[in-house]
Amino acid sequence: MATTGKEVRSRTGSAGIRERLGKLWERGDLLRRLYHGESGPLSLPLSPPGSRELLERFGEVRDWVRELEAAASRDGYRIATRTVNHRVLGENRLPVAVVFPSTDQALRLLGRLSEGREWLLLARRTIRDFPGLERWILGHPLELAGHLSDWEGILAVLSWFRNHPRPGRYLRQLDIPGVDTKFIESRKRLLGELLDRILPEGAMDRSRTGVRGFEARYGLLDKPSLVRFRILDPSRTVGGYSDLTVTAEEFSENPLPVSRVYIAENEINGLAFPDCPDSLVIFGLGYAVDRLFGAAWLQKTEMVYWGDIDTHGFAILDRLRSGFPRVCSLLMDRETFHRHRHLWVSEPEPFSGELSRLGPGEKEVFLELKAGIRDGRGVRLEQERIPYGEVLGALKD
Repeated sequence: MATTGKEVRSRTGSAGIRERLGKLWERGDLLRRLYHGESGPLSLPLSPPGSRELLERFGEVRDWVRELEAAASRDGYRIATRTVNHRVLGENRLPVAVVFPSTDQALRLLGRLSEGREWLLLARRTIRDFPGLERWILGHPLELAGHLSDWEGILAVLSWFRNHPRPGRYLRQLDIPGVDTKFIESRKRLLGELLDRILPEGAMDRSRTGVRGFEARYGLLDKPSLVRFRILDPSRTVGGYSDLTVTAEEFSENPLPVSRVYIAENEINGLAFPDCPDSLVIFGLGYAVDRLFGAAWLQKTEMVYWGDIDTHGFAILDRLRSGFPRVCSLLMDRETFHRHRHLWVSEPEPFSGELSRLGPGEKEVFLELKAGIRDGRGVRLEQERIPYGEVLGALKD
C-alpha cells in the first residue's frame, strides 16, 4: 500500500519535527545534552520516500520538500539531503535529516529555552553542593524541571537535614529560612528520594517507607499513636473521667485497675458498651491494634475482641493474637453469622491472605467467608447490625 501524502507530511513536516523534539524533552534528552555541554548540532533523521512512492506521488513529495524548507528557514534548522538517482525521474535530492545548529535552538523552537537554561544553572548548583545527586538529576531531569520555582526551598531543606540529622523535632519546629511546614508536607515524596541519596546511613530508618513514614525515616517526631478507651466500672474511673484518649506510650506505661479488657472494632459500639464490673473497652483501632503491644500489663487481664464478621475482622483478631495469644472473640462464631443472614452486606475488598492464629470455629467462618468471595466481593455481618439485646446477653454469658 502506498504511503499517503498526509502520512509523509506528518513524518517530515514542521509539526512532526516539533513532536519529535517534544519527545526528546519528555525523555530528558535535551536537558542531558545541556548538562554534558553538547552544544553542537542536533540531528533528527528522516525517512525519505522510497523509489516507488517518489514515482507515484512526485508532486506530493515536491510539496513536502517545500514545506520542510520553509519550516527550516522559519525555525532555524537546516535540511541534510542525499542524491537519489531514479530510473524514471533522474537525479533528485531528498531530505534525510533536519539538523539544529545547537541544543539551544531546539529548545527555542519548543519555547523552553529559558526553562532549559534555568534548569542547567540549578542542576549544576545542586550537584556542586550535593554530588550524590548527580545520577538522580540526570536520571530524572524533568523532576527538577517541574520544580524550578521551588527548588531553592528544596535545597534549603536538604542542607538543613544534612546539618541536623535525626533532629527529634516536629516539622512545625524546623526553622528553615523561606520554608514552612506545608512546603515540606506537600513534597515528602520528592524530598524523600533526595534525602535518601545525601544522608549517611545512620541518619535514616530504612524500615519506615513512603510518605506516611517520612517523619520516622528521617528522625522527626510524628503525631503520637492514640488509644481511646472507656472505663466500664463507675468505681474505677481515672480522676473522675471514664472516656479517655491517651498516647499509646502512656497507655503502656500506666496500668489501669481492671481485670477484663474488651476491644471493639466499631466506635459506636465502644461508646454504647454497657457498664461491666472491673472492665474497660478499647475501640476504634482497626488494624492499629499493635499500638497495644507495648502494654505488658494487658497480659494479666482477660482480653476479649469483638469485630465484624468479615475477612478483615478475623485478620485484625489474628494480628491482635500475635501480641496477646490468649485473646478470646465475642459474637464472631458461625451460629451468630448465619442467624443474622438477613443482615449481611457486601464486603467490597476482602482480605485474601492466610491466618494462623484463629481457633477452629473462627477459622471455619473465615474459610466460609473466603469461599464466598466472587469477583473481588464477599459478604459481612457488621457489629452494629447485631441487635443490642443480643450483645447484652453475650456479655452476661
